[in-house]
Amino acid sequence: MTQFRPLANPAPLGLSAFALTTFVLSLHNGGIGQKFGAPPNVVAGLALFYGGLCQLLAGMWEFANNNTFGATAFSSYGGFWMSYAAIITPAFGVGEALAEAGGNVKAHAVGIFLLSWVLMTFIFFLATLRTNLGLCLLFAFLDITFILLCAGDWLGKGHVTKAGGYFGLFTALIAWYIAASDLIGHHNSFFVLPNPSLAPRRANLPAVEDGKNANGD
Repeated sequence: MTQFRPLANPAPLGLSAFALTTFVLSLHNGGIGQKFGAPPNVVAGLALFYGGLCQLLAGMWEFANNNTFGATAFSSYGGFWMSYAAIITPAFGVGEALAEAGGNVKAHAVGIFLLSWVLMTFIFFLATLRTNLGLCLLFAFLDITFILLCAGDWLGKGHVTKAGGYFGLFTALIAWYIAASDLIGHHNSFFVLPNPSLAPRRANLPAVEDGKNANGD
């Protein structure tokens, strides 16, 4: 029988890559630290290599760990960041082609792109309802973020996009918290970070001793 070397937990890497890239982009979307509407090209490097490649690798390692949800989520959002980088990187020509079309073509195209991730994220959210509080909140906030960013592009409303940026910041902080709760433990620190389980508790069964239940029957 073939034996495989056990892998370390790739989730903290995937969560950290997602959190940091989301945090930086959300600062841009929220107009925090610089003028609202400034080109987000500084995110391209993060989106390609940290949020993209590192998160994709985390997804592949989750496959090896037999974690279908983690593998699907990390790989999907790794692909999201890579595709977003392609949109904002001039060398790919995507953003320029959409801008040259004029009108609301670029805004609506990005809106459609984000709408697809609203639907995908909602599926992931449904798959977290019986996992733990951190993951459930993460995908709930992420879906709201995508909804607001999608609406901001479609409607051309800057304040809606800004709201999406603020929700994105909360999403990033939640992802960082979950990553930290996986990384920090009594084996390497003086405290642990709680992440309550949402799994249903098993019903208490009557104690059985010598073939009798608690009532003596």
